[in-house]
Amino acid sequence: MGLTKATLTNLDTHEKVEVLFNPTQYAIKKDNQWQAKPVVGKNVPKLDFTGGGSRILTMELFFDVYETKGADVRDHVNKLFDMQMINEHKKNASTKRSRPPLVLLQWGPNWTFKAALTSLNCTYTLFREDGTPVRAKASVTLQEAEDDKEKAGTNPTSFAELGRRSRQVRPHDSLALIAHEEYGSPTLWRRIAEDNNIDDPLDLKPGQILSIPALS
Repeated sequence: MGLTKATLTNLDTHEKVEVLFNPTQYAIKKDNQWQAKPVVGKNVPKLDFTGGGSRILTMELFFDVYETKGADVRDHVNKLFDMQMINEHKKNASTKRSRPPLVLLQWGPNWTFKAALTSLNCTYTLFREDGTPVRAKASVTLQEAEDDKEKAGTNPTSFAELGRRSRQVRPHDSLALIAHEEYGSPTLWRRIAEDNNIDDPLDLKPGQILSIPALS
């Protein structure tokens, strides 16, 4: 089995960016909010928990197309910048304001991270004689948009159709992306894999028909 590449998928357009070289490390940070309330006669105030903060994931992605004749590394990097641009077709029902898309980071079948791409810093480090960049390093910051422990579909009104349905696999689909679209959570991909007897969750073929079971 070949090396599994990390991917970032634009959840509005379904366009996928495959990382040419997997990151050697990544960092995750999470802050919680606590409010300090002074207590008369005490050295230490009382702390009240007011809410959890999103996890913040930072990593560096590497792109190199030097060996590909005529290739421009910006063809890969610009897809990342598109993930920070406002999508005018997606508007909040209440405010009528548009927003950039959410993204889905996936590395292998068992790890996904649904988030907003809040920061992107790209450095181009190698060029052809005509100035075309062929190597780049992109530093990305992703802010978590979904709690892995909160499974979608627990509210019986969340899904209009309770019966089993079918779905045709599109190019570049993954089980995590399909689970996000069908159930609202990429972490539920195992339900689809088990129902379709899929041993390798990365082995999907465009045109393949999948059974989408209802959530109990």
